Amino acid sequence: MGSKTAIASLILITLASVFAPLLTDYDPIRIDLDSIKEPPSFSHPFGTDNKGRDILSRILYGGRLSIGIAVTAGVISLCLGLTVGLIAGYFGGKIDMALMMLVDLILSFPSLLLAIGISIVFPPGIFTVVIAITAVGWASFARLIRGNVLSLRECAYIDSARALGCSDARIIIKHIIPNCMPLSFIVLGLKLGGYLLTESALSFLGLGAQPPMPTWGSMISLNRIYILSAPWMVIFAGLAIFTTAVCFNMLGDALKDKWEVRIEK
Repeated sequence: MGSKTAIASLILITLASVFAPLLTDYDPIRIDLDSIKEPPSFSHPFGTDNKGRDILSRILYGGRLSIGIAVTAGVISLCLGLTVGLIAGYFGGKIDMALMMLVDLILSFPSLLLAIGISIVFPPGIFTVVIAITAVGWASFARLIRGNVLSLRECAYIDSARALGCSDARIIIKHIIPNCMPLSFIVLGLKLGGYLLTESALSFLGLGAQPPMPTWGSMISLNRIYILSAPWMVIFAGLAIFTTAVCFNMLGDALKDKWEVRIEK
């Protein structure tokens, strides 16, 4: 899959989820006992589940939550990581040391296990998943942004701005942040696929959006016992997760190639 194809596919998946009411006439949570476990057909292209609900409809509506949670958590993580990375990299010293100790502490834990641990503290739901992913994700942004800021603050134009009497706030806003944004967007694109997988894993474990609200992870969890007798109940949700995650990763790669940014971990 080329980068252009991946980006087009990602746009198509997102638009299909956003405009789900226009693409399907089926209610994703309405139970139809006359259509239980029907295989893919013209009326139900992806088949139905054990309660007669149209799987295509549930995947389209579920994409709103799965993709929406991943993007929301990614944007919040970017904002937090950008703020911490800017402060640590620009001011240095004890501030840098303290913030990087916190970052290293978070990065020392396996991200999924840490997200599960955080999710257990709060009641299951969309808000909990966003908190969990954000609490885990911001640290990697902070470390990368901090490294970028360390190199930028030594540039000649920064010294010139200081010589002209520019304040630290003006230098950060006018010179540092704009030069950090390409790296920030590239890392966001590369990490959105991972955030989608984390959201799916938390939903699979019952820590995400609660039934009857559909998400791709919860669809796999609820239907996994039928994988041998009615595999379409699991396969299409899994394909949605896989395809979207791959498209996110290729979006990040495309941005990296476009801006010719080298990411050093």
